[in-house]
Amino acid sequence: MSIKKERVAGLIQKNISEIIQRAVKDPKVGFVTVMDTQVTSDLSLAKVYVSFLGKDARKEAGMDALNRSKGFIRSELAKTLSMRKVPELEFVLDESLEQGNKIEQIIADLHKKEK
Repeated sequence: MSIKKERVAGLIQKNISEIIQRAVKDPKVGFVTVMDTQVTSDLSLAKVYVSFLGKDARKEAGMDALNRSKGFIRSELAKTLSMRKVPELEFVLDESLEQGNKIEQIIADLHKKEK
């Protein structure tokens, strides 16, 4: 990834996290963490990977709330970035933590069976 893309992705991640915490008033968003952001080479699309605290129903409600707030978040992001065109936002549920926990549990179970 180029340095410019990395820098823009980092700025977007930081600013979106702050916008969600202070400006998004929808209570269904809940406890959300912006895990990563990836931008396309032409900076027209930003995939924002998010993680929620809670059960599956909570995650679905949070994703719906984020997708409803996408326009507002993008307009707030435009105020903080000094770019001619702010990328379109696509929120993606990041399940890597859950997958990592499952793998750790499987390994722990295997070690228990060995003993």
